[in-house]
Amino acid sequence: MAFTNNSGRTQTSLSDINITPLVDVVLVLLVIFMLTAPVLQSGIEVNVPKTKTVKEITEQRVVVTINRDSEIFYQDKPINLNDLTGKLLSSGKDPAHQVIYLEADEKVPFGAFASVMDAVKQAGITNISIVTQPLNNGKAR
Repeated sequence: MAFTNNSGRTQTSLSDINITPLVDVVLVLLVIFMLTAPVLQSGIEVNVPKTKTVKEITEQRVVVTINRDSEIFYQDKPINLNDLTGKLLSSGKDPAHQVIYLEADEKVPFGAFASVMDAVKQAGITNISIVTQPLNNGKAR
């Protein structure tokens, strides 16, 4: 849009983007994500063992969980141990490149843990990461 000033010269208007509404929207979205993130991490209550070295889970992976009562869950859904191998094979991913996170309560007998490990290995998956919690100042929580 052009304007003519008092001396007869034509000038164009400056058209700048007002970023104040954009900043407002971004801040509102940030607050929404901060409030909903803890809710999205709900799942099965498992008291995992504590270790000195812990790697944070950063990407979405397949999680197999064994709770205190030795019940097995595949992605937060209960599953029979005999069906676990078939479920892992039916995911459609190449077993050689698939990563499984195994989350077991510290009170689970080793026999139940070993049975789940065997079922995962029968599916051809060899990359198994065991989920633990970090120690606080050298002491368990």
